[in-house]
Amino acid sequence: MKKSRRLYEPNPADDLRKVGVRTAAVHAGTPAHALTGASAPDIVMSTTFVIDPSVPFSADEINDETPFTYTRWGNPTIRQLERKLAVLEGAEEAVAFGSGVAAIAALFLTTLKGGDHLVMSDVTYAAASEFANQKLPNLGIAVTRVDTSDPENVRAALRPETRLVYLETPVNPLLRLTDVEAVVKIAHEAGVPVSVDSTFATPIGLRPVELGADYVVQSLTKYICGHGDAIGGAVIGRGEELNKLRTMAIHMGGIISPFNAWLIMRGLATLPLRMAAHQETALAVAKHLEGHPKITRVVYPGLPSHPQHELARRQMQNFSGMLTFQVQDGAAAARLLSDRLQLIHYAVSLGHNRSLVCYLSTDDLLRSSFHLTPEQERSYRAFAGDGVFRLSVGLEDAADLIADLDQALAPL
Repeated sequence: MKKSRRLYEPNPADDLRKVGVRTAAVHAGTPAHALTGASAPDIVMSTTFVIDPSVPFSADEINDETPFTYTRWGNPTIRQLERKLAVLEGAEEAVAFGSGVAAIAALFLTTLKGGDHLVMSDVTYAAASEFANQKLPNLGIAVTRVDTSDPENVRAALRPETRLVYLETPVNPLLRLTDVEAVVKIAHEAGVPVSVDSTFATPIGLRPVELGADYVVQSLTKYICGHGDAIGGAVIGRGEELNKLRTMAIHMGGIISPFNAWLIMRGLATLPLRMAAHQETALAVAKHLEGHPKITRVVYPGLPSHPQHELARRQMQNFSGMLTFQVQDGAAAARLLSDRLQLIHYAVSLGHNRSLVCYLSTDDLLRSSFHLTPEQERSYRAFAGDGVFRLSVGLEDAADLIADLDQALAPL
């Protein structure tokens, strides 16, 4: 078979691992088309590919010489996305999925089995929390939730049967941070791999692999796509371990559409520029809200008032566009913002080019997603009170967003 059709063809993006991040975002994984010379990557929407009769039909037999056969097993457009993600994260390999939740589920089901133990951030993405709370115990997998902002909590939770430490930083929605390097050192001393959900930070703000993490989880739906029009997820890490995840993706069927992969690649090309703009505007909005008479608290890693600001400065290269704020009566303010905001959309999700805001009730989250001990609940409420507004700052002008928030909050 022709080399150009191999699923694991040697990666031309490897030559771009030492260039600047903006150059890598544009060029990694997407050379000019070998046949047509097209400069932009194309969309290969074929579900099947012409193959030699000797090609095996088992996902377990895929190797470096396997050609593209069937899009659930591999697709040229999806492969380009995976190469670009690996380069930007400073990792060997990436596997793309149909959603971030599919990526998380595949990671758990690949690394854990009955009798194993998972140490997990007590506060993390709600769908990941619910999967761990509801599904893993049914498989005989024990889960311990700890506040990973103190690395010693992770050390205390480790057991002989621990097989994964799962972190998220900054956590959704508290924006509490974890010292990735410190936790990795503790976990690796016990022979336990570490995964980091870095969706809020993106590879522009944080590259966990460079801090020793074994896996990185990204919801491609968010900043990496950046336009709010495609859902996807990925796990990034070492080649050998990621090959196991690829087999799980094939068996679960949670693959990404080539069209969505193409849309997300388009977003990736401008990710460094967009993240710089998100950070600049978010910092301006956060500073304004800190002085707003109706706002009782603002949490943003780029503010000196963030309790882990020094860790943010040391660990993150970009503070992202996510901030939270509180008012006296959050439920009433949520209705007010929903009715009065003109530019900012009252909507879930984040990382969009448009600014989005929603209210996250503490009681609702503690009941549905986070199963916390009394001490952990006190820690959560110390950050969130009765609830927080999660504001995903988009690419609009800061002055316009500030004016929109001011007029919406005026009746409070």
